[in-house]
Amino acid sequence: MLLLTWRNLLARKVRLLMSTLAIVLGIGFLAGVMTFSSGLNATFQNIVSGSTSDGLVRPAGDVSAANAGVATTQLITPADIDKISALPEVEDATGSVDGFGSFLLGEDDKLVGGQGAPTLAFNYAPADNMAGEDILVLNEGGWPEQPGEVTLDTSSAERGGYEIGDTVTMIVPTEGQDPRRTFTLVGTADFNGGGTAGATLVLLDTAEAQEIFLGGEDAFTSVALTAADGISQTELAEAASAVTPAGFTAVTGDKVVEETQDQIGQFLDVIDIFLKVFAGIAILVGGFIIFNTFTILVSQRVRESALLRALGASRKQVTRSVLVEAFLMAVVGATLGLLLGLGLSRLLAGLFRSFGLDIAGDVLTLTPGTIFWGYVVGVAVTMVAAFVPARRAAKVPPVAAMRDDLVVQEKGMGRRLLLGTIAMVVGTAFVVVGLTGAPGTDAYWIGAGAVIWVITTAVMAPVVGQPVLLLCRSVFGRVFGTAGLLAGENALRNPRRTGATASALMIGLAVVSAVGVLASSLSATNDATVDDAFKSDFLVQMPTFQSFPAAFGDRMEDVDGVDQVSRQQATPVSVEVDGEPDQTFLTGVDQAFLDIYDLAMIDGTDQMSGRQAILNEGRADDFGAGVGDTIDIQFPGGETIAVEVVGVSEESPTTSGITTPLALLAEAGIKRSDSSLSIMLAEGADRASAKQDLEDVVEALPILSVQDKEEFKELISSQVNQLLYVIYGLLALAVVIAVIGIVNTLGLSVIERTREIGLLRAVGLSRRKLRTMITLESVAIALLGAVLGMVVGLVIGVVLRQSLKDDLTELSLPLDNLVIFLVVAVLFGVLAAVVPAIRASRMKVLQAIATE
Repeated sequence: MLLLTWRNLLARKVRLLMSTLAIVLGIGFLAGVMTFSSGLNATFQNIVSGSTSDGLVRPAGDVSAANAGVATTQLITPADIDKISALPEVEDATGSVDGFGSFLLGEDDKLVGGQGAPTLAFNYAPADNMAGEDILVLNEGGWPEQPGEVTLDTSSAERGGYEIGDTVTMIVPTEGQDPRRTFTLVGTADFNGGGTAGATLVLLDTAEAQEIFLGGEDAFTSVALTAADGISQTELAEAASAVTPAGFTAVTGDKVVEETQDQIGQFLDVIDIFLKVFAGIAILVGGFIIFNTFTILVSQRVRESALLRALGASRKQVTRSVLVEAFLMAVVGATLGLLLGLGLSRLLAGLFRSFGLDIAGDVLTLTPGTIFWGYVVGVAVTMVAAFVPARRAAKVPPVAAMRDDLVVQEKGMGRRLLLGTIAMVVGTAFVVVGLTGAPGTDAYWIGAGAVIWVITTAVMAPVVGQPVLLLCRSVFGRVFGTAGLLAGENALRNPRRTGATASALMIGLAVVSAVGVLASSLSATNDATVDDAFKSDFLVQMPTFQSFPAAFGDRMEDVDGVDQVSRQQATPVSVEVDGEPDQTFLTGVDQAFLDIYDLAMIDGTDQMSGRQAILNEGRADDFGAGVGDTIDIQFPGGETIAVEVVGVSEESPTTSGITTPLALLAEAGIKRSDSSLSIMLAEGADRASAKQDLEDVVEALPILSVQDKEEFKELISSQVNQLLYVIYGLLALAVVIAVIGIVNTLGLSVIERTREIGLLRAVGLSRRKLRTMITLESVAIALLGAVLGMVVGLVIGVVLRQSLKDDLTELSLPLDNLVIFLVVAVLFGVLAAVVPAIRASRMKVLQAIATE
């Protein structure tokens, strides 16, 4: 039997290739995602471990200023560093100037890396990492040795179009001076461990770094420690803690690595889950295609299976023969899929590079874990999908081999309809429980119900899709005549096959439609929110919501026609919740902000001063605080200030969970910068002229924009659409697998109907009409999948929006997108039919009629 199985495979090479494609693409996506995820983690782990010393003296507090990207006024002097250096536990202590609020411009005067990762600016000071190696590795040229010189990371130099000796332009946070400054590029370097993951690394001479970021004071913001021989990190940190100045603390390198990886890990986990969801969709779609393929293969070889039974083969042997064939296909498919995944991981890396996240190419390799799961998933999905057809083949009685009209008898649809209805009711119950506030996370209940809906619809497609197929037959018959009528009849002839083929496309389009509803509702909600909250004439901020030098706001106050400029500065802070530190965001505002914006107050007042704060409703519940209560807020750098709650407001997009006077941030040691500016014009001012003057001010920082309400709406919509296009791009692979499934089904169906096609040609059906028939059959399958997918996707999207109604206040259906999806589905159907239609039309009539 094994030899026979092997001969069957080799005798049908084209069929084997077509049947294996679904496995290849499904496992390819899984392997690509896993390879990309492992490479992403490896990139950050290498950078973090390669750039961290044995110990670090830094500002105290639960919120690390460096990790938060916030500049504080806390400084450590050279005398303090000398005390630390004198400790016997310390081999070396190197002062570091950690600069924030700088930006690198390329030769085209556009921001380098401004769309994603931050700019990391430091003074150059050689130091060792935990492995005893240099933290920074020089690639070309040299290090900055005097003011006016700069060394960049290799990637940023390339992206900026710079070479050694070129003049480099930067935006720096200098007080009262032109923020543009030029330097001579003297070298390129990277962190030990490879690259910067898309961040821009800028190394300056120490004196110049102090002049730019510390106002010229001879001091440092942190100190990297190297342990003496035989000294552990814990001993090093304890010794250094004894002599560090007030407001600073010494921590081990391991703790720094753990904190950084925890912070990065939250971001990486989101990406990992995001990508694996799409990999799961691709594998699920592939499973339907594999099932359908084996169903057709078994149907075409039913006489062969019956003859094997007549010659003495047992049911187990026939079943085993099909499963062995499936296993061999799975191994081949998984192997090719793993190789494809390697290429897809690089495509994903290129996609994320466009968002500013640069993954080192040498870490994108197939890990043992990826190879293991690639084969496990590939073999498991294929074997499960092939099991039912294998059992069906084994049930063919031996005597059936003698019949001329041998076909595999299909069971009625009654049982499928009953079980499908029960499953739909169960899925609906899950959704209702999630919407009404069940124990645990609502999203899990709704997600479980949605998955049940999708799978059940896929299984019930032969039943619920009948009206669509009948309509297709009617329309095709009227428009295309006999060829159209035959196409409709062919689609209806085997509803199980048609439904299973359409289900693969249905799953992809269901997800696309659901995502479309959420994206459309998010855009509508954002538009409504902006209409309600946008009270200023202009809003000035960076699309990445990073802080920028306060000098820009100072200049805007002097623009003709400007009446008020309101400043906002955001910073992460820590507040205890249930006895544990909880990181949240605080926004400092000036009096002009309270004049421009009306916060919807639930309790108390929106007027505050000194050490007072307004909490939004959500944060007030988290802290268990109300008007008159006092909460302790710890700022980056360790400064803790007790503030009085004077008001509780509804949640607002114009501020964060905690709102305080802007002066409180300065009291906490946070250096001044702006997160956004709200600008009001004087009555009668020329709006167009004022806008042009404001844009002239921000011309020095290309990514800083002056926007009115409509432009701000467009910005938010473009960001939503950008994410939406990424999701559609990832779902495209699942749709491609589904289209290949249609090609496969039609191709095998043409082989199965060779004699029938010959007879049609013999009675006068032309080659052109034959191609039309095959094409329309494909279109009917695609339309069935599209209609079912869009209906299920719309329902799921509406339900998900309802569960998120507090955040997505507006429901919007993407009707224009749905029309596009339907048209695209028809195009897919036409494309899928090209090869099978050509093959059918090239058959020789007499040979086709003689085929058994």
